[in-house]
Amino acid sequence: MVAQISEQTKMVMSRMKGIKRKVVVMSGKGGVGKSMTTVNLALALARMDQRVGLLDVDINGPCVPQMLGMRGVGLLDSPDGAVPPTGPLGIKVASMDFLLQANAPVRWKGPMDLSPVWLGMTEMNVIREFLSDMVWGELDYLLADLPPGAAADKPPLLAGLIPDLAGAVVVTTPSEVASNVVQKSIAYAQELGIEILGVVENMSQYRCPSCGIENPLFEGDTESMCEVLGIPLLGRVPFDRNFARTFDKGQPILDGSDPTVGKYQDIAKKIHTLLDYQQVLAGKS
Repeated sequence: MVAQISEQTKMVMSRMKGIKRKVVVMSGKGGVGKSMTTVNLALALARMDQRVGLLDVDINGPCVPQMLGMRGVGLLDSPDGAVPPTGPLGIKVASMDFLLQANAPVRWKGPMDLSPVWLGMTEMNVIREFLSDMVWGELDYLLADLPPGAAADKPPLLAGLIPDLAGAVVVTTPSEVASNVVQKSIAYAQELGIEILGVVENMSQYRCPSCGIENPLFEGDTESMCEVLGIPLLGRVPFDRNFARTFDKGQPILDGSDPTVGKYQDIAKKIHTLLDYQQVLAGKS
């Protein structure tokens, strides 16, 4: 088992050597719009003429292909391995959804009372093998949409499967319940040496589909949380029903003039600038 993991790890490093920057998007709390954020950040970076890959590693609930209108699209076979298909704006997409039957739940072979530890190890092995098979080629960015965890340590542990990680973007809502779990994931990620690039506050407001007026959805204070943790608040994104509906239908908004798209575009620019700055600092040291 140890030898197999070591070999897969080496293969993942080889597969990803042509990727300049690898960023994971995580939350630790489900239902905060993490996948929506990942997809729109990928689209935003692609509009900035960046070569982008999008990795959806959620085994039990992959939804990136649905949002991008790529359900039913499969991985492409090549002599070197599996090639991610190209989606909107030239984004290369690899998802566990491409390997699953439509609407079928994931079932693991074994006794019904499988221990959580064994189940977690099995999932990690599946994801590691999935990563070792992907042929990405040359990319400027790879964004990885991590699954939410039943425990705060799950997303950071999955992030550890990706070599030479540039950092993590954390998604939350201005809800005390969400922020409590997210803070635990942030703390665990930092213990593992993962750089937290910043926090995205999703569903910060509710935008009326008729008049466009925005009103608060929650009463939490993400900005104060970020100040306490010493982490940048990258931006706030309101909940827009019409915007969300287009992605539910697999019709992503590609026009940069949409106001919600503009929010994601600003966040993507901040991430890009931050990583450029870090690269300059690294070059000076």
